[in-house]
Amino acid sequence: MFAPLQNDTFLRACLRQSTPHTPVWLMRQAGRYLPEYKATRAKAGSFMGLATNTDYATEVTLQPLERYPLDAAILFSDILTVPDAMGLGLSFALGEGPRFAHPVRDEAAVTALRVPDMNQLRYVFDAVTSIRRALNGRVPLIGFSGSPWTLACYMVEGAGSDDYRLVKTMLYQRPDLMHAMLAVNADAVAAYLNAQIEAGAQAVMIFDSWGGVLADAAFETFSLAYTRRVLAQLKRSEDGVIIPRLVFTKGGGLWLEAMGQLDCEVLGLDWTVNLAKARALVGENGAHAKALQGNLDPNILFAQAHQIEAETARVLDSFGRPHQDSTASGPTHIFNLGHGISQHTPPEHVAVLVNAVHTHSRKLRGQVN
Repeated sequence: MFAPLQNDTFLRACLRQSTPHTPVWLMRQAGRYLPEYKATRAKAGSFMGLATNTDYATEVTLQPLERYPLDAAILFSDILTVPDAMGLGLSFALGEGPRFAHPVRDEAAVTALRVPDMNQLRYVFDAVTSIRRALNGRVPLIGFSGSPWTLACYMVEGAGSDDYRLVKTMLYQRPDLMHAMLAVNADAVAAYLNAQIEAGAQAVMIFDSWGGVLADAAFETFSLAYTRRVLAQLKRSEDGVIIPRLVFTKGGGLWLEAMGQLDCEVLGLDWTVNLAKARALVGENGAHAKALQGNLDPNILFAQAHQIEAETARVLDSFGRPHQDSTASGPTHIFNLGHGISQHTPPEHVAVLVNAVHTHSRKLRGQVN
């Protein structure tokens, strides 16, 4: 049993219901820009030591909520826990990105892939339950995973990449192998997210961080189709409560109309997308209408306070006035960055941003602060 939810603004916006203000949370909000996070990571000894320890994962997830009146928490973990559980050997060096000891680069390695036993990821689900309890109903908890395509990029490249040469070589030379890997990834991601929901996640998000590197013709075949396969398997509710599903494709603005047909509640947008046009295309009323999430350029957080406030207002104005009819659904906006927050971001600038979102979004609704 979990405590009753005190602030449901984020969940209401996900479901296109009216809210008193535009909810705000930040991708990677529990992370490296906070000095308290760095102190906890030092105690843990490594990133994976942090992520696999229930107490530490709970602590760092709640740290930004102690500083800022955010409207949602997101599980502290990594998008690559699933392929790690497949036996690829995930590691993180301080100041560097993730790396796999056993990348998947030939037919034998692809053939050996299996949906992992979810018990291998028990540390994630234990963290979800611990965080949900520690939140005590303050705000909802978001669970997440990388998309099948984004996982495949890391699995083949073995690390981050500038040109995606290895994974795209497999995609073009051996599309059969790529499809086989993506099918396993999709089923694994679905099982993983469902287990997070069962553990207490109140919404789940699929990060297609590298969907935007694909050619136009390849996006539908190798990314969108497998995101669709994940969504088809996800639990729609838990204990009678709807679990919103969010999809974010960095660089995906070109395919927004196609993504608008996905069976999910929310589409995340990066900073290259015009919110007003996105609202008109996929956010207005209709059978497939979506709540929209985004899309401030993370680098504005290095500017001065008045510039952060002005750019935040511009983003909110771009979406326009959200609907306010409490008896019907309509266009809604969840404020976020267009990608993850930089580790170099001054923490005090985040306070300016969150306050600006709440203040200006109330003005858009005709409220006097």
